[in-house]
Amino acid sequence: MATRIVIAEDEALIRLDLKETLEAEGYEVVGAVGRGDEAVELVNELHPDLAILDIKMPGMDGLEAAREIAMPRKAAVRILTAFSQRDLIEQARDAGAFYYLVKPFQTSDLVPAIEVALGRFADMRAMEAEVEGTKERLETQRIVGRAKGLLMDRDGMSESEAFSFIQRTAMQHRAKMRTVAQQIIDGTLPTEG
Repeated sequence: MATRIVIAEDEALIRLDLKETLEAEGYEVVGAVGRGDEAVELVNELHPDLAILDIKMPGMDGLEAAREIAMPRKAAVRILTAFSQRDLIEQARDAGAFYYLVKPFQTSDLVPAIEVALGRFADMRAMEAEVEGTKERLETQRIVGRAKGLLMDRDGMSESEAFSFIQRTAMQHRAKMRTVAQQIIDGTLPTEG
């Protein structure tokens, strides 16, 4: 499946040339607009893999559009602009852009820039998912541990009996152990039976 791209470039000729170049390289350009706010709308609607944004555009500049797209991790963002001032590069980085390419560009620069941006974006998403999974596991362990303690204190179960009870009840109800443990804590699950 081809990488799906949204382009936001206010100069129509550059936008068309970029679109043709990307398509010739095997990318699928799903949208090409001249305004940053329209780019954000397209990203929200079409869910592309990458948004290529110019900095200076009407409606919403590329840096603000980058923040709207990159911070909630909707798509990888690459800035393509005629401006190479260090402060703009830093602003682009802080807005969440994964790559900054200065016009005029060569196709030999464009493809690696896209692939690096996509790779870094994928790494970032994977890392965030891993962190979220770790948080979820720790919270589950905390809730199950609390429920085990309640069963031990209230019903005189050993730790292994309490754990087995939670596990067995979860299987019987086709529920997650965390859900059963929370019901024990809330007092909504009877421990008799």
